[in-house]
Amino acid sequence: MRTAIVLLLLLAPAAIPGSLVPQRSSDPNGVIQVRSDNPELVWLYDVLSLHGVYTSPWFSAIYILLFTSLVGCVIPRLVHHSKAMLAAPPKTPARLSRLVGFQTAPGTVDDLDRAERMLRRLGYRTARYGQSVSAERGYLRETGNLLFHTSLLAMILVVGIGSGFGYEGQRLLVEGRGFANTLSSYDTFSAGQWFDDGSLEPFAVRLDDLEVEYETENRHAVGAPLDFTARVAVSEPSGERPAQIKVNEPLSVAGADLYLISNGYAPRISVRDPDGNVVYDEYTPFLAQDDLMTSLGVMKLPDGLEQQLGLRGFFYPTAVELSSGALASGYTDVLNPVLSLQAFTGDLGLDAGIPRSVYSLATDEMTPIAGGDSAAESLILVPGQSLELPGGLGTIAFEDVLRYGVIEVHVDHTQTAVLWITIALILSLLASLLIPRRRMWVKATDAGLELAGLARGEDPMLERAVDALAVRLRDRAAATYPPGERITT
Repeated sequence: MRTAIVLLLLLAPAAIPGSLVPQRSSDPNGVIQVRSDNPELVWLYDVLSLHGVYTSPWFSAIYILLFTSLVGCVIPRLVHHSKAMLAAPPKTPARLSRLVGFQTAPGTVDDLDRAERMLRRLGYRTARYGQSVSAERGYLRETGNLLFHTSLLAMILVVGIGSGFGYEGQRLLVEGRGFANTLSSYDTFSAGQWFDDGSLEPFAVRLDDLEVEYETENRHAVGAPLDFTARVAVSEPSGERPAQIKVNEPLSVAGADLYLISNGYAPRISVRDPDGNVVYDEYTPFLAQDDLMTSLGVMKLPDGLEQQLGLRGFFYPTAVELSSGALASGYTDVLNPVLSLQAFTGDLGLDAGIPRSVYSLATDEMTPIAGGDSAAESLILVPGQSLELPGGLGTIAFEDVLRYGVIEVHVDHTQTAVLWITIALILSLLASLLIPRRRMWVKATDAGLELAGLARGEDPMLERAVDALAVRLRDRAAATYPPGERITT
């Protein structure tokens, strides 16, 4: 038991890194950003599996040891408790006067049957030993304790095994775009070790509109988002239906739960070569960097121009100019959208065989041609505006902007089992804390009936229970024996 307690205490701080460091399963964009901002710590993240804490070897070792410890704790106690449940209450002590709540009541040996019936109605198991009744109750306290620990074991087994058949996938959707429930459609996908891609249910989701409600009345919080609503169209074999996804209100589709976990802006940017041919025309997601939705985005154009072109910049949904001349976002909604871009030419590194993040641009081997250390100013665009790219590469235009939402598809086959196990945990814990384990004895002597009790652990109600039984026996004796009649054993 001490080992289990130590492991439980160890499990709590072991889970802290999973809350502080972005996890691949829940925040893939955050993982990319953290690794990009801290390249000198990437080795540490990988060695300690900090981006997958809950599936890391060291975290798994803790809960496997905890499971083993709980098994070694519960099985011997189950054997002992089953024997105790079948055993008779203990014999009556020789001197009840030394026990809790000792007192006497009128009565004889003949009244022991009545006392035994009273105790049984109160939930006691009873046994007769000579001229005494031994009673015991509260076995459900230990039953609850054992059920609690058994439920913990069941929880570990269900989560550990059941999660191996589930999966999580994320897909970034610009308004008007959709995806199908196939592996190739997801931006990121993680699954349990027993997952079979043949188990993916056939459905598709299209994001029709992402509506954000902002605070407008409280002047101290103007612009703060109050609510997010993703209006989607769900296509299933039975047909298409409209639905919505809100924060903390997932949509259930074919056994999967769909969550709205992030949102942002996707400016539509087009690039044309000197002859006017379109080489790039996409809604490009920009990742929010602050609460006012100042967003960072990257575009990579390996083909279509005389040189490979990389663009990196900021999108300001409501641009304001600071006293320094720099731009910033003054509001979260799109009121005065402005796009500020730096341009680089050179090798994008896409042919090196090394995975590259679509949200970062490696410029070490590239030449700046606009903004940054270049001689030219950054490219500043508003919707509908077009500018010439330096060096006669072509033109770039800011067409318009839409919102995007990140939809997470989560399948967990353990939810129902976890619910019932949680209920069992709560009820068994209440039983182990609230049900008193106590013994009571009624013994016939020459002076009448002696009563006393004994508790296993704290039981502040024991004396009151003995008093209540004594009062009932006295009332019964008063009704049975006429006043002044001597009661003898």
